[in-house]
Amino acid sequence: MKSRSVFVCQECGYRSVKWLGKCPSCGAWGALVEEYVQSECPQTNASNASPVLLTDVPVQPRHRIESGIEEFDRVMGGGIVPGSVTVVGGDPGVGKSTLMLSLCGALRDRKPLYITGEESLDQIRFRAERLELARREIAVLSEQCLENILAAIENYSPGLVIVDSIQTLYARDMETLPGSIGQVRYCAGQLVQVAKRSGIPIFLIGHVTKEGALAGPKVLEHMVDVVIQFEGEGNYAYRLLRATKNRYGSTNEIGVFEMRSKGLVAVPNSSAVFLTQRTQPEPGTAISALLEGSRALLVEIQTLVVPSGYGIAQRITTGYDAKRLQMLLAVLERRLHLDFAHTDVFLNVAGGLVVRDPGVDLAVCAALVSSLRGTPLSSDVITIGEVSLTGELHIVTGMDVRLNEAEKLGFRLAIVPTSSQGLYAKGVEITPVPNLSTAIEMLVK
Repeated sequence: MKSRSVFVCQECGYRSVKWLGKCPSCGAWGALVEEYVQSECPQTNASNASPVLLTDVPVQPRHRIESGIEEFDRVMGGGIVPGSVTVVGGDPGVGKSTLMLSLCGALRDRKPLYITGEESLDQIRFRAERLELARREIAVLSEQCLENILAAIENYSPGLVIVDSIQTLYARDMETLPGSIGQVRYCAGQLVQVAKRSGIPIFLIGHVTKEGALAGPKVLEHMVDVVIQFEGEGNYAYRLLRATKNRYGSTNEIGVFEMRSKGLVAVPNSSAVFLTQRTQPEPGTAISALLEGSRALLVEIQTLVVPSGYGIAQRITTGYDAKRLQMLLAVLERRLHLDFAHTDVFLNVAGGLVVRDPGVDLAVCAALVSSLRGTPLSSDVITIGEVSLTGELHIVTGMDVRLNEAEKLGFRLAIVPTSSQGLYAKGVEITPVPNLSTAIEMLVK
């Protein structure tokens, strides 16, 4: 078959017959790279392409493989599906390789095969000793050539395959460099075929761009069954594992891990790690509950409101949407007649957690007013509710789950929207309020 030269955008996969400085699709500059592709498609046997009734399709029972790592199995939807292909993304140094090596140690009875294209075997051995996995039956292979990797999988017949990383692999038939769109797409496609044909679950570790998106062609995410992201700030010990795509389960579940000297440790009581321990209440802090899948997490909102020393007031957030903060400040100024125009506002979510749940709106407003007035909130009060532009409080999903989590950690009073009437949580006094003004009067006295 003949081959021809095309220019492929390394950001979005756009193709052009000539080089362009700016990609017409995504607008990236200098992203088009020359690649060689086959001009003819392989011939297929059309006689085998006959449709069948859906009721005649045999049902194959899928027995999930439980790793024993509860937080990991939760994100995967209850375990690993045989023959599935999973992409694991995350920032450099967040712990992707450590997580996958720990998974091999947990599933050592399934003959795991760890393939690395970035590290040497002695580096893998050193990490395994730190994780106390050196004596486990884990096969390792340092290889970048796809053909050699496929041959090793066929000869060894593993029960689990880890590839670290997909961007380092290359196929001999392609003239482009490892990590290009053509190489990543072709290598991933070959590994997907191996997984579906043999029933071996395969995990592909992938790099991410500076924006946090998975590097490589977008089609890679469509080719695989599961895409999970390992998130975490370098200055914090806690890591979050969440699924952005899952053909076999929910994409709303998260897993919480703690990075220690001997590796990652699952954190079952995740709410406690995001709450700071202090002996007495401080102004500018409020506790709320957010929902991640079927799990409720208690978070502490920390704010600092000080007089502005510059012409333009500052609005700085960590772990919270800055535009959402601007909206809530506007509601407080308009509906409660509070002056934030001449103050600098700083907001932080304790523990390095990133909050997108609107159910913490009431807690943010309470913390802001508490810091502005210098009056602390009671330490046994939790606030849950979405704040509208009119100052009314709206109910959010999973109120019963959030309140039950608050009861477990010893909270005695919950301020919730009026539409939450009828909820019950043992040991928690539920006080419905209609609007933000009433809630602030009760909280900040």
